Amino acid sequence: MLPWVYWAGLYESKFEAYCAVMWVEGDRRIYGARPPSEVELYRTRKGKYGVRFRSQQVI
Repeated sequence: MLPWVYWAGLYESKFEAYCAVMWVEGDRRIYGARPPSEVELYRTRKGKYGVRFRSQQVI
């Protein structure tokens, strides 16, 4: 299994983090021709939200 890539920055609200997820999924500049295989929101112990994703495995 590939490791998670954590998006820089944490967000106060789940909505802000969700907007970042949509940007990660739609922006080819981040991942080139291979879209991420998984993108998800996570919550820190302090209550902030973040975004992480896994790139598709290179064959």
